[in-house]
Amino acid sequence: MNNDAPIGIFDSGIGGLTVAKAVSALLPHEHILYFGDTAHMPYGEKSPSAIQAYSIKICNLFLSQGVKCILIACNSASTAAYDLVKEYVGSKAIVVNVIDPVVAYVSARFPESNVGLIGTKQTVNSHVYQKKMLSAGPKVKLQSLATPLLAPMIEEGFFENNISESVIANYLSNEALKAISVLILGCTHYPLIKGEIDKYYQNQVSVLDTSQIVANDLKDKLALAQLLASEDQDAKYHFFVSDYTRSFEASTRLFFGKEVVLDHYPLWD
Repeated sequence: MNNDAPIGIFDSGIGGLTVAKAVSALLPHEHILYFGDTAHMPYGEKSPSAIQAYSIKICNLFLSQGVKCILIACNSASTAAYDLVKEYVGSKAIVVNVIDPVVAYVSARFPESNVGLIGTKQTVNSHVYQKKMLSAGPKVKLQSLATPLLAPMIEEGFFENNISESVIANYLSNEALKAISVLILGCTHYPLIKGEIDKYYQNQVSVLDTSQIVANDLKDKLALAQLLASEDQDAKYHFFVSDYTRSFEASTRLFFGKEVVLDHYPLWD
């Protein structure tokens, strides 16, 4: 692995762009390859075996591009495919997920708190956060709720309007999230509606920007492995999609503040 090799980041759609943007802001000299598996979005509704198959295909692309690190910027894929991807990639690249950094952060800063978690059915029903919280030690009381409408709603551009406000309020008023003081956004799409969630809670609940937590963890891992990019390197960004969508192109342009070119890379012909 070489310091100036790119970081590969993938998600089922636009959600992982929240992580990619946080990474680019924190590590401005790093090349980034981003893959949005728009043909199979949302991953939260797919079986673990399907998510694993998609993830391996994406990793093959990244490895062919010589990445030094693969960041699984999707909670559902982190749940279903992280162990398999890590074994498959081996020593060819560092593999990072979006769950472990958040668990470590919450365990360290909010011990013995009532913590809420919203995410896809895949993430919530796997109980991966509960299991990892228990392993971490501190007594965090985790209260989880599957919110399957949120990711497709965001992908379709329905946020900051009456529709999103109604859907968000319906979920957050659920008894499962009663009396929480902290909320984990357990899907990388959800930071896009963090402002609306803050508004619902009137800033009485700490809503965690998980994309920033993950970016900080990635920086620490690259630094530990002595793989941070040279500071004289001009970062380049390359975007792939398994199926072209106008919303993905518009979102990418909005996130990175410039025109972008999307390469169509179908996972299966």
